[in-house]
Amino acid sequence: MENTSLYEIVVGLEVHAQLLTKSKLFCGDSIAYGAEPNTHVSPVTLGHPGTLPKMNSKAIEFAIKMGLACQSEIEKHNYFARKNYFYPDLPKGYQVSQHTTPICKGGFVNIKTPEGGKQIRLNRIHMEEDAGKSLHDVDEANTCIDYNRAGTPLIEIVTEPDLRSADEAFAYLTEVRKLVRYLQICDGNMEEGSFRCDANISVRKKGDIQLGTKVEVKNLNSIRNVKRAIESEAKRLIEILETGGTVKQQTRSFDANTGNTFSIRDKEDADDYRYFAEPDLTPFHIQDEFIERIRKSIPVLQEERIRHYITVLSLSEYDAAVLTEEKEMSDYFDTVIQHTDNYKGAANWMLGPVKSWLNDNNKEPAEFPLPAKQLASVITLIDAGKISFSAAATKLFPALLKNPEKDPEQIALEESLIQQSDISSLEPIVDSVLEKFADKVKEYKKGKKGLLSLFVGEVMKQTKGKADPRLTNELLLEKLKS
Repeated sequence: MENTSLYEIVVGLEVHAQLLTKSKLFCGDSIAYGAEPNTHVSPVTLGHPGTLPKMNSKAIEFAIKMGLACQSEIEKHNYFARKNYFYPDLPKGYQVSQHTTPICKGGFVNIKTPEGGKQIRLNRIHMEEDAGKSLHDVDEANTCIDYNRAGTPLIEIVTEPDLRSADEAFAYLTEVRKLVRYLQICDGNMEEGSFRCDANISVRKKGDIQLGTKVEVKNLNSIRNVKRAIESEAKRLIEILETGGTVKQQTRSFDANTGNTFSIRDKEDADDYRYFAEPDLTPFHIQDEFIERIRKSIPVLQEERIRHYITVLSLSEYDAAVLTEEKEMSDYFDTVIQHTDNYKGAANWMLGPVKSWLNDNNKEPAEFPLPAKQLASVITLIDAGKISFSAAATKLFPALLKNPEKDPEQIALEESLIQQSDISSLEPIVDSVLEKFADKVKEYKKGKKGLLSLFVGEVMKQTKGKADPRLTNELLLEKLKS
C-alpha cells in the first residue's frame, strides 16, 4: 500500500475556452454548435492550396478581456506560429497558435477552498484555432471526421504548477468558468466541448523543491472528472515511486466509467512541434486605446459584487455569493432593487420562487419572463400588508408569469388575494373568535401562550386567508391583555 501522506501533488491546468465570436478565427465560417457534420466549412477551413487566413479581431478583443480580468500583462507585439503535428481532424496538417508571443502574460485567479483563499498564478493566455472532431461511434469500421469545429477561436489559459490538490483544481476551474461567462466570451459548456481542460500532474516527496516528472491527462469533459482524474493519476504515480519504478512523461486520457487514466502516447516536447512563424498572417500590434476600450467594457465581477451586497445592502455572505453566481441573476437582482429598497425581501424572492422556477423549467436567468419592475411591485404589495408572502408566492407569482406585463395589484384584486388590513372590519372577527374559544382564552391568560396560533388560525379561516397576519396578531395580543 502506497504511503500517500509522504507525497505532495503538483498540478498545472490548461483550459481551452472556445470564444463566443460568430465566425472562425481565420475565416467567415460559422462556429454555431449542433450543425450537420461538415456544413460549417469552406476552402479556408479545409486548408485548400491557395487559400489565405484573415484574422478575427473580435477574438483578439475577447482574449485581451480575459487577460485584463486576470491582471495579466498584455503583449502589444503579436504574431502567430504554425504548430506542426498530424491529427486527422486538423485538415491543414498543422495548427495555427501563439507560441513565442502569447497575447497575455502572467496574471492570476483567486480561489476559495475550505483551507482559505489562494492565488493561482497564470503562466499565459494565448490564442489558437481549434481542431475538428473525430467520431468513433458513427461507423463500426471507420473513424468519421467532422470539420465544423476546425478553426473555431480558442484561448488557452495555462496556470503555473500552483495547485496542490484535486479540490483546488475543482475550485480553480469553477472560478475560471464563472469568469468567462461573466465576461461573455465563452459559454463554459463542457458538455458541448466549448470549455475543456488538460491537467499536468506530478508528485514529489513533501519538502522537495524539484518538480517530479509530469503526465498530461487530456480531454477532461467535466469539472468533476478533472477532480477524479487528478486523484486517480496521483495515486498511480505514488504507487510507481513507492515500488521503485520511474515515472514516464506521457499523454494520458481518463475513462470516466472505470475512474482510471490510460496512456495515449509518450509526450512530445516543444521541439517536436517544429514551431515557426505563420507566413500567411502578418504580425499585429495592439494599441493602448484598444486595450483601454476593452478595459472599460469589463462588467463588475463577482468578487466586487459580493463585497457591495454585504457592505452596502447588508445581505449575508451566503445570499451575496449565490446571487452573484451568475451575472444575469445578479443583473436582474440589481434591476429589482432599483424599484424597492427591501433588499433582503428581493434576495429572498430571487433565491426562493425565482430560482425554483428557473430550476423547474431548466431555464437560464436571462430567460426569466417577468420584468424586474413587476417583481419589485409584488414585494411592495407584501411590504404594504396588502398581500401575504404565501399568497404572493403560490398564487400571484404563477398568475404573473402567465401575464408578465399585467399590474400585480390588479391580478391580486381579481384573484381575491388582497388582505383585510382595515381594523374596523377585522376587529369584529377577532372578537367573535375570542368569544367562541372563551375557555381557551382563560388557559392563554394562565400561561399557555402557544394558544395564540389557534386564534390566528381561526381568524384566517373565517376570512379565507385574507386577514393581515401582522395586524391579526397585534389585535389579538391587545385584546388578550385585558
